[in-house]
Amino acid sequence: MNDNQKIKAPAECETKDDVRVEIDRIDTALVSLLAERWGYVDRISKLKSTPEEATVPWRIQQVVDKVRAIAEDKNLPPELAEDIWRRLIEWGIKYEEEKLRAKQHTDN
Repeated sequence: MNDNQKIKAPAECETKDDVRVEIDRIDTALVSLLAERWGYVDRISKLKSTPEEATVPWRIQQVVDKVRAIAEDKNLPPELAEDIWRRLIEWGIKYEEEKLRAKQHTDN
């Protein structure tokens, strides 16, 4: 999509191609936001000391609750949002644990 092309709301899409263009635009934005989020996951892994610190149950629940509330407000099934975020969180925990284990090995 070029810069002067108007974003179409779902109801404004008249063809399957119109819908696909908008989905592709959104997918690009989502991947960019996920990459930005991942940068913070990487950063927090550097601020922690041990692999055990990667899992913080109260924080996981806080994030899930917040995402579910946002989803409800945006008319997105909260179960869908929770499922996606739990996968993101699982990936982040696994990544942090691996980085922290490697750091422990180099520190010893």
